[in-house]
Amino acid sequence: MDVLKSIVVWLIGITLIVVLFPVTLIAWLLALPFDRKRKVTHAMLIFQGLFLSYTVPIWKIKIEGRKKAVKGTTYVIICNHMSILDILLVMCLRYRFKWISKIENDKLPIIGWYLKLADYITVNRGDKESKEKMMEGSYKCLKEGSSIMLFPEGTRSTDNQIGFFKRGAFQLALAAQVPVLPVLIDGTGGILPKHGFIFGGFHRITIKVLDPVPPESFGTKNCDELAANFQMIMTDALKEVRAESNK
Repeated sequence: MDVLKSIVVWLIGITLIVVLFPVTLIAWLLALPFDRKRKVTHAMLIFQGLFLSYTVPIWKIKIEGRKKAVKGTTYVIICNHMSILDILLVMCLRYRFKWISKIENDKLPIIGWYLKLADYITVNRGDKESKEKMMEGSYKCLKEGSSIMLFPEGTRSTDNQIGFFKRGAFQLALAAQVPVLPVLIDGTGGILPKHGFIFGGFHRITIKVLDPVPPESFGTKNCDELAANFQMIMTDALKEVRAESNK
């Protein structure tokens, strides 16, 4: 039954992505002369993310704390990563940001085209020069008032827990002196785990925005210490979310 359900969900998702791509392309072309930051394209992707997220009948989404992000404030937005679905579901927050994505996604048909249209930032994690270019591009975005969004673990969790946070996001927050906005996702790993293609049964997904932390409250100028502090904050928050859901 799960296999049949998964085939149907994948067909719906892929069909919608393929069908909506020409619409996004037309909107991109029309907005190109005046939309330097690709806000129109990002808005189109938010709409598609919302549509896909709320039309799939195998999960229920609960969003908490969305308004903790102050409109007009630039953030380094970090999120834990348990499933490829996280990329889709983060769009439900309807925040304006630039994704930082691994370069492998850039090479995928349609998905890679979407990344290019939105002018998101890609990085080859095994290439030092690519990492430096990503950091420079991200810093420039932050200074121009565009938030960035990334997964500080760098990869999806295999055990539905929060893994080690790499330093990149926190180097950027310290360098640009912007707040860090932690976003917690729980429930996606049980639906579609890492390297999995079969969707599990009905699940409840929680997307919880934690309190933003301004630079003056970082408590350290060491990016590794800052990464460890946020890893602890989000690990504790995940425990609280799960304890609440088990009541």
